[in-house]
Amino acid sequence: MKTTFYISLLLAGLHVVAHGQLPPNHHNGHDPNEPKHHMHHAGEAIACLKLVPNNADFAFQFFKEVTLEAPNKNIFFSPVSISTAFAMLALGARSTTQTQILEGLTFNLTEIQEKEIHEGFHNLIHMLSHPESGVQLNIGNAIFLTEKLKPLKKFLDDAKALYQLEAFTTDFKNPTEAEKQINDYIERKTHGKITDLVKDMDPQTVMLLASFVFFKGNWEKPFKPEHTEEREFFVDAETTVKVSMMHQMGRFDFYFDEELSCTVVRLHYNGSATAFLVLPAKGKMKQLEQTLVKETVQEWSDHLFQSLMSLYFPKFSISGSYEITNILSKMGIVDVFTDQADLSGITGTPDLKVSKVVHKAALDVDERGTEAAAATAAEIMTVSLPPTVEFNRPFLILIFDRDTNSTLFIGKIVNPTITS
Repeated sequence: MKTTFYISLLLAGLHVVAHGQLPPNHHNGHDPNEPKHHMHHAGEAIACLKLVPNNADFAFQFFKEVTLEAPNKNIFFSPVSISTAFAMLALGARSTTQTQILEGLTFNLTEIQEKEIHEGFHNLIHMLSHPESGVQLNIGNAIFLTEKLKPLKKFLDDAKALYQLEAFTTDFKNPTEAEKQINDYIERKTHGKITDLVKDMDPQTVMLLASFVFFKGNWEKPFKPEHTEEREFFVDAETTVKVSMMHQMGRFDFYFDEELSCTVVRLHYNGSATAFLVLPAKGKMKQLEQTLVKETVQEWSDHLFQSLMSLYFPKFSISGSYEITNILSKMGIVDVFTDQADLSGITGTPDLKVSKVVHKAALDVDERGTEAAAATAAEIMTVSLPPTVEFNRPFLILIFDRDTNSTLFIGKIVNPTITS
């Protein structure tokens, strides 16, 4: 019988607020899948960019599996958080277990070496942790171990150096104390956004791995609170809810994808993050969910153009909590959850497996923040009213970091009034 440990993947809150104003052409069409040319650390960027296509493939495959499991529910998760935690786990995995993890993260091991994968994640964490001003992004990993379990010095050293791992001794035999220690740590690291990550812990647990991301972004073009009004949101044919709808008139990056019947609007944050808001036509959400791939986002990026519009977008707070063992198994990561697991690179002995993977994410979107400086450039409006784009039915939100081209968050908002 293998000793088991939990992986708690956590994704912390994404909090979006309004701030500052810049001219509409400020970014000149940067897109999430294209490298920025003025990266500060060229070497880091190259290592990190090697991971980009694989991380993006993993993100959309995972999204597809989650939507199949929860077809009519709000979804919100961080692909980069899940990938990072499992790449770190691969450091301690051996033989088939290691191959399954890395291939499950969509890496082709004939094209990229394990060493390059870990270096890439190391640089990704470093670059995400030092983003441009205007975006607050903290990413990290922690391991909680029972006193009897002595991890190998090499594993701890490598995990600290590559994944900024913090290690703690925990008494899992006292589940209440263990839960408190872990939840307090995570709550502190995520600025209070993620609470009660672990509960009902099994006293047999010997190790828990936690991975977290905290994001706080300010809209480049803020929404004015006085323009927010209560409007209807159509959850489905039978259900309508009232939401606080933010409103802004101006020029926005816009594209209508005829093939997928969806409207795409791109909003920038100050700093290096970008949000794609995707509104499928009625009845077209399922088609979009099952066909969305990184090439789709690239196509949107290539075809966006500035369009004058009246934009309505809801204020909302949601969180998603997932036990993702089943989803990862479907993606080929199987042995690590069974008695076939070989995690001997962690403790030197093969009697260890992963019992449970928890991933929790939270998202807040609102218009709050410091108003733009007094000398803002006025938008020049035509006399005729611009077209209205209103996010008043289920939509997707994709958040990217432009510096590393990483998919930070993927969300599907079915009902903005349901918080979890």
